[in-house]
Amino acid sequence: MWLVPPENMPMNSIAHVPPPRNEPVLTYAPGTPERDALKTSLREMSSERIEIPLIIGGREIRTGDTEEACMPHRHSHVLATYHKARPEDVRAAIDAAREAQREWMHYSWEDRAAVFLRAAELLAGPWRQKLNGATVLGQSKTAHQAEIDSACELIDFFRFNVHFAERLYREQPESSPGVWNRMDHRPLDGFVYAVTPFNFTAIAANLPSAPAMLGNVAIWKPAATAMFSGYYIMKLLKEAGLPPGVINFVPGDPAMISEILLDSPELAGIHFTGSTGVFQHIWRSVGNRIDRYRGYPRLVGETGGKDFIVAHPSADVEALATAIVRGGYEYQGQKCSAASRIYVAESIWPEVRQRTLEMMSEIRIGDPADFRNFMGAVIDRKAWDKIDGYIQHARDADDVEILFGGGTDDSEGYFVEPTLVQVKDTAYRLMCEEVFGPVVALHVFADARWEETLRIVDQTSAYSLTGAVFANDRRALREADRELRGAAGNFYINDKPTGAVVGQQPFGGARASGTNDKAGSILNLLRWISPRTIKETLSPARGFTYPFMARE
Repeated sequence: MWLVPPENMPMNSIAHVPPPRNEPVLTYAPGTPERDALKTSLREMSSERIEIPLIIGGREIRTGDTEEACMPHRHSHVLATYHKARPEDVRAAIDAAREAQREWMHYSWEDRAAVFLRAAELLAGPWRQKLNGATVLGQSKTAHQAEIDSACELIDFFRFNVHFAERLYREQPESSPGVWNRMDHRPLDGFVYAVTPFNFTAIAANLPSAPAMLGNVAIWKPAATAMFSGYYIMKLLKEAGLPPGVINFVPGDPAMISEILLDSPELAGIHFTGSTGVFQHIWRSVGNRIDRYRGYPRLVGETGGKDFIVAHPSADVEALATAIVRGGYEYQGQKCSAASRIYVAESIWPEVRQRTLEMMSEIRIGDPADFRNFMGAVIDRKAWDKIDGYIQHARDADDVEILFGGGTDDSEGYFVEPTLVQVKDTAYRLMCEEVFGPVVALHVFADARWEETLRIVDQTSAYSLTGAVFANDRRALREADRELRGAAGNFYINDKPTGAVVGQQPFGGARASGTNDKAGSILNLLRWISPRTIKETLSPARGFTYPFMARE
């Protein structure tokens, strides 16, 4: 009897992971324990200033070249000082990732799964308000927006991706008599470069971790404006048991980091969420170097949107107004899925206008630590300047009316009022260009122009991420579904175009919005494997002739 099993003793079992369930969203209503816990976390985290190192091969590296991570809603308050990578650190991350993969890729899939299932349990428990607190303070999210992102969505990514991995590994070929065919779902040969945005903590964690679940290794460049929550993600994964070097945390200059990583023959894939321009630049850079790589890198990207709501005369006015306000202004419109162009039928517009403006007048803006606020600040000075420029242009343009908002204030934090702009020209820039802020453009169309308006919605933007149609008339819904089939990768009927849930509405868009590889589904995980077919012949042939060769 083995008192201590010898190294690499195999387990004689075929495991099933626990069936995934979407994490319940906590309310944070007055008197609830989660409200008190988050408020405590916010007080504690805002009272200290931490130092954030690079993490390469499990080692913390402090380069001395630092920048500050500040609260967007109180930009004088420094949350952390973070160190920036040098070229030699980026090259060290490549070496550390490849060294870690030698062992990680040979872990049983159950061992890899256990790391991320444990991370989910830690996040559902003692880590919930740590990561929520970091997201509220560092990214100016309200309690609810943090809860659905840095808690629930990330927990769901961990649990559902493990479930999808099991399904993927169970995908096996047929076998004929005397033959046993198998499929080895190998990881990619090299490292995955994960480039993540500021606006979703869950996306920041998912982009390096989804490939890692399948035996890959990642070099993660977090957004400078989400460094605070990014560091806590790394600490969470370490506590969950992720081996050193599987995910390497490399903050710093994006151009320098990308130049070194994209030039490496070891580049096997890119998992990206960010701007269309940056992703297109990365794609071109990979194409120009295609002959130097060990294999063809997998390029997976989600880049942005100009997301729409189109409302038929039969639409429910109250539901429509709610969708405009929640879809357009939650998290300051800084969701790639945010509603930013609205088309409303003329016959219902007076009611829609009245109810929408009533709701907007009740919106409070300010420090998200004050739970009465519906909106916080936009992420940084650059974003504030861009959004302010769009508002100024609207103020000066012909046939454009600011129905609500338009105010901006950067004295304490980067605040922008929820702004609703009515336009006559469907080609006006606010109907076409991605603003990434709380500015929503709206066009009123004649009821008889319903089908024409659907074609305008489809043709106006280069993007194809999310969109919604509001109608109670089933024929109108059928027409919208047909005309807008290519206009959105996530299409909503009588609901706002935000809030995709892992396992329920896999997320991603096409056209200029990305490669549509559907985060939150098995389709995304397919991009991070390199299958190997194995044929084992149980009774091999022992002669070269065939029956047709016999004499008559």
